[in-house]
Amino acid sequence: MSQRFDAILKHLPEEYPEDSARFVGVSAPVSVIDANVSTVTAAADKVLRVDAPEPWILHWEFQASRDVTLARRLLHYNVLLGIRHSLPVRSVVLLLRPAADGRDLTGTLQWRLPHAPPYLEFAYEVIRLWQLPPEAVLQGGLGTLPLAPLTNVAPPKLSGLIEQMARRIDREADTPAAKSLWTATYVLMGLEFTAEVSNQLLRGVRSMKESATYQAILQEGLEKGLEKGREEALEILLSQGTRRFGKPPAKTRKMIGQITDREVLKSLALRLLEVDNWTELLADLK
Repeated sequence: MSQRFDAILKHLPEEYPEDSARFVGVSAPVSVIDANVSTVTAAADKVLRVDAPEPWILHWEFQASRDVTLARRLLHYNVLLGIRHSLPVRSVVLLLRPAADGRDLTGTLQWRLPHAPPYLEFAYEVIRLWQLPPEAVLQGGLGTLPLAPLTNVAPPKLSGLIEQMARRIDREADTPAAKSLWTATYVLMGLEFTAEVSNQLLRGVRSMKESATYQAILQEGLEKGLEKGREEALEILLSQGTRRFGKPPAKTRKMIGQITDREVLKSLALRLLEVDNWTELLADLK
């Protein structure tokens, strides 16, 4: 999994541990504990202590791509966490898209000698996000809401799903939390949707557009193009602008194509993050 997705998925359970636990039916109080088992150079994705009358550990792993060692890693972390914290451990893997799935992910790992019954059997849970109905996430906590677009939602219903998310976030989250949740949504949508689709769906979300992280993601591509020269900068500017505003009219495309000053291109690239359409972007050009 890329560092960007990995960071988002580790941040959400840390910021919203109760919501992460609620996602798998846990109603007892929870707290984030150290996921590091560095004595053997390993770290689980996220580990929560469930403070039930008999405490236990909820161990999360998030997977966006195929890993044939996943079941063995789950066992590895499960045992080490149990030894370190002297508590029973429940391991849950959240598969974020079909590309992460495999026939071996049955929820049970067995080790055996040839022609002998298993000498070790380890049970873990597998959640295939794309198989869940969107209601399963929409009705959960705020901290798992960014997962909703990756659930079993038909493409024509995606815009309605985003509107439902927006109503909840507007109602329940303060401004910094709203920005963080929308940024997480945007990053996770990148696992299954093109940037064009994501920007189109999230175009009207003010909190996301104000997010410094979101702006940095958009600007990353622009700056790479600007470093390479005028032609590349033009291509990036048109590409990123199309993602934000839709396909430019022929007149707009011609106007942009006639720009020769790289400083002007740089200025327009930065303005992409501040305006809402092609007309506003080019308003200062003469």
